[in-house]
Amino acid sequence: MEKIAVVYWSQSGNTETMAHAIVDGIKTVGVEVMLYHVSDFNESILENYKKVAFGCPSMGVEVLEEDEFEPFFTSVENKIFGKNIALFGSYGWGDGEWMRNWEERVNNSNAILFENGKIVNEDPNESEIIECFEFGKRFAFC
Repeated sequence: MEKIAVVYWSQSGNTETMAHAIVDGIKTVGVEVMLYHVSDFNESILENYKKVAFGCPSMGVEVLEEDEFEPFFTSVENKIFGKNIALFGSYGWGDGEWMRNWEERVNNSNAILFENGKIVNEDPNESEIIECFEFGKRFAFC
């Protein structure tokens, strides 16, 4: 079975909490998974994975974090063609526009978008952590 990368950026720790729950869900079904902070992941590592879950919170006016994550994602966006991609992140206000825009970018890159992006308002509560765990399990089998 192939291995999965989970790559995230988090300012407050909310998206990081989601990333860990997704990784835990993937692990429970026996799939090899590696967790990366975005600063530790690059195009050459991307080549080793057919499945990648990207996590980034909504920032500013519902956009991806602009200093580190957005430039990173732009650099790999044209290299995710044909890969299974899951998206996740937290937000503090708005209605999830940043995730819908991100999903559209993934679809436009001809990657295979897994479900709708998993979003959580603010700090994930216990039931939302379980939802992230289950999201990870489902992603392992897609």
